[in-house]
Formats: sequence, C-alpha cells, structure tokens
Amino acid sequence: MRKSFYINCEEGLSRKDKALLQEAFDGVVEADAPLAVEVVFVGEEEIRSLNLSTRGIDKVTDVLSYPTMDGIKGVALKKKEHLLDLDEKGRILIGSIAVCTEVAKRQAEEYGHPYERELFYLITHGVMHCLGYDHMTDSDKAEMREKEESALRKIGVTREEEV
Repeated sequence: MRKSFYINCEEGLSRKDKALLQEAFDGVVEADAPLAVEVVFVGEEEIRSLNLSTRGIDKVTDVLSYPTMDGIKGVALKKKEHLLDLDEKGRILIGSIAVCTEVAKRQAEEYGHPYERELFYLITHGVMHCLGYDHMTDSDKAEMREKEESALRKIGVTREEEV
C-alpha cells in the first residue's frame, strides 16, 4: 500500500512513532501525490529565537509551524499546481514544524500523560497548521481540535489512553 503522508525527521522519533504519525495523517487530505512535512526537535533557546525572528514574540513555546502554502484548508492538492513545493522524492511539502522537547516534557508531566503522547499531539497540531487550520476564533479552534482528535484517534491516541 502506497503511503499518502510522510514525516521527514532526522532524529527524535522512533521508526514506530513515525509510522504511527504517518498513519494518522494518511488520507487526511485529498491529493494526487503524497504529502510530506518536516519535523525538527529543538531546545528552549532555539524555539525562543525562532519565535522572535518569525513571529516577533520573545517567548519559549512548545511548537511552531511553518506552512509552505496558503489557502489549502479543505482543498484537494494537485501536484501540477504545486511544482515548486515538491521535495526530492516528488512529494508535496506542506511545511516544517519545530517542537521544543523540553517544553513537551514539562507539559506531559503537567497533563499527566506520557511524553510520546505530548509529542504526537504537538506534531499533529503543527501538521494541522501546515494544512491551513488555525485557532484564532472559537469556531476555528473547535474545527482544528476535531481534526487533531480525529487523526490521533485513528492510531489509538486519546486524552485517556497512553501511546
């Protein structure tokens, strides 16, 4: 079976976790080519620097998303319309995500769930931003949260269950 979603990540995710996340997003968007997202793990100083330089906010955060395309929320993606967004394997690159591992560990402890579950949520949140979802209004937030929960449920990750 051909995958429709790829997580490009050099380190920080086990092969099993990467496969689970890819499964969570498999088929989430109609596209005639596989989609890809880059995930990098950073420390507090790097995420703070990224947040300041890209958003003008001098603060540590848990995850930052850098979508490559605008206006794709709910839109079928056609390879021929995104030729400049293709990676070296012909996949449509929807963006990059930076996750702060130190913040993720603290949040996992604070929320009382495993670190892996927090990573899964933060990556899922980042992917949804790369797909055009946001949480600026209550209705946008509810829509985005439903998409996140739906993706995580596909792989058995819920607020009550552990990874």
